Amino acid sequence: MTTAQTNPPAPDPLTPVLTRRWRSPRSWSIDTYEQLEGYQALRHALTAQPDQLIQLVKDSGLRGRGGAGFPTGMKWSFIPQGSTGPGAKPKYLVVNADEGEPGTCKDIPTMMADPHSLVEGCIITCYAIRSNFCAIYVRGEALHCIRRVRRAVDEAYAKGYLGTNILGSGFDLDIVVHAGAGAYICGEETALLDSLEGRRGQPRLKPPFPATSGLYASPTVVNNVETIASVPAIVQGGSDWFRLMGSERSPGPKIYSLSGHVEKPGQYEAPLGITLRQLLELAGGMKDGIPLKFWTPGGSSTPIFTAEHLDVPLDFEGAAAAGSMLGTTAVQVFNETVSVPWAVMKWTEFYKHESCGKCTPCREGTYWLVQILERMVHGEGTEADVETMLDICDNILGRSFCALGDGATSPITSAIKYFRQEFLDLIAEQPAVARPEQLAELTGATA
Repeated sequence: MTTAQTNPPAPDPLTPVLTRRWRSPRSWSIDTYEQLEGYQALRHALTAQPDQLIQLVKDSGLRGRGGAGFPTGMKWSFIPQGSTGPGAKPKYLVVNADEGEPGTCKDIPTMMADPHSLVEGCIITCYAIRSNFCAIYVRGEALHCIRRVRRAVDEAYAKGYLGTNILGSGFDLDIVVHAGAGAYICGEETALLDSLEGRRGQPRLKPPFPATSGLYASPTVVNNVETIASVPAIVQGGSDWFRLMGSERSPGPKIYSLSGHVEKPGQYEAPLGITLRQLLELAGGMKDGIPLKFWTPGGSSTPIFTAEHLDVPLDFEGAAAAGSMLGTTAVQVFNETVSVPWAVMKWTEFYKHESCGKCTPCREGTYWLVQILERMVHGEGTEADVETMLDICDNILGRSFCALGDGATSPITSAIKYFRQEFLDLIAEQPAVARPEQLAELTGATA
């Protein structure tokens, strides 16, 4: 299983893998999917042993595409496989499709344009971890996406790819598409599991971890949509082929969500390790030619970068070495017309609103950060406000129950690191630098 059935040529750095069907007519239908080699990887996988598939994914170096970047094959191997008797707990696969990170918009387009790549990936993954039930947890506001994935699941049942004795293999699998309640906190895997069980979505104390005590206190693998959708390509092409793309420690292709002040925002598939400079070339450059000021490599919960970081490799190691995180590769680009304190305030308002309130550092810290930032943007700040915010961030970072609190501090601390003077310019003795339309948005007035 470490080599491909065939020997495909080395891919061009920009040859699409994950998005190659997106522009095909009716790309979401099972007929189109099958015409473009769909479900061939499943047939190949069912001839192998589950442990061989786990080893294949390990050898490929696939890392979680949901933000943390944990090795996927290793996560699968954590599922206990020894007990199979009548009293043994069932094993589950849960797909995290609760895409809510500001700037992130890769999973919903995947499910809209190519839902069967997700379905096929789910079947192969469940076979590998010996699971007979999979739940795809989709963000509740994405109504069209929910309908499309449910339709794909129905088509897979009708063709015999789901249900009892799949393709005569003796393997049974059911998939349920669950509409979430629309809370950002449910993107955290244990809060998602609580929501899936019918409870309020709040993060659980770990350990125990989902691998041993997840959905219904049973062994559970939780993976992101893009992670699971990558699995059929690995099975079809082989681990060596997959490693031809990306970098040594971060192999494979990745979908980068490029938004903001660029000429052609959208989804750009590229090998891990591409730089923002290269992405901007693909996107036609900065909008209206106004220079870059700052940007996020992985969504608003990752520390911001500046124009000095144009050539940072956008893989897990490169982003971390430069002082940020790859996150969900939500690349938000801002030009020189944008006030940094204003942008940070808008992000912090989001995190304050989405905090589940379970732990004091996040619940109280995000509230007070918003109060300070709103006062500063209105030109009513004090000299002590910058240090106060850094002190609050220090009391949140590493002390909150889950990563939401940590993520809320990242844009603030990094913005002060690179643009401290812009915050100091907002003290009460000086005029505010926020633009009139930004202040109008805050007050509800018309600019």
